[in-house]
Amino acid sequence: MTTSSTQDVSGRLFLAVGRLSRSLRQAGTPGPGHGAISALATLVSHGQLRLGDLAAKEGVAAATMSRIVAALVEAGYVRRESDPLDRRAWLATATDEGERVVSGVRSTRVQELGKRIDRLPEHLRESLTAALPALEALLTDEEP
Repeated sequence: MTTSSTQDVSGRLFLAVGRLSRSLRQAGTPGPGHGAISALATLVSHGQLRLGDLAAKEGVAAATMSRIVAALVEAGYVRRESDPLDRRAWLATATDEGERVVSGVRSTRVQELGKRIDRLPEHLRESLTAALPALEALLTDEEP
């Protein structure tokens, strides 16, 4: 593939993934915003994390993550406690209610995506299925 065609694929894929993600978020139920849901989902999948580690995983500043976690604590979705190894640091853990919120959001968005996929012609559904390994490989830093 030439550099020009790689850039075209990269640009189209970037826009399509971004627009699809935004569209699915808007189709969901009202509740915490995308940043809060993303942080909460990270806590659900990774377990208890220091705020700095959570911020790094989410690619945001520590101050931004502190505000997000404070809102999640206030909503009852996250529990925050001091780190026993370093009393200056805080640990965040998803509560049972937080886990239910993430599960509900995922379910709603996955169902909406499923409906959209079902509306595609068969040849496009097959192409999408065939592209999944390549898309999943893009999520890792390792060589495929």
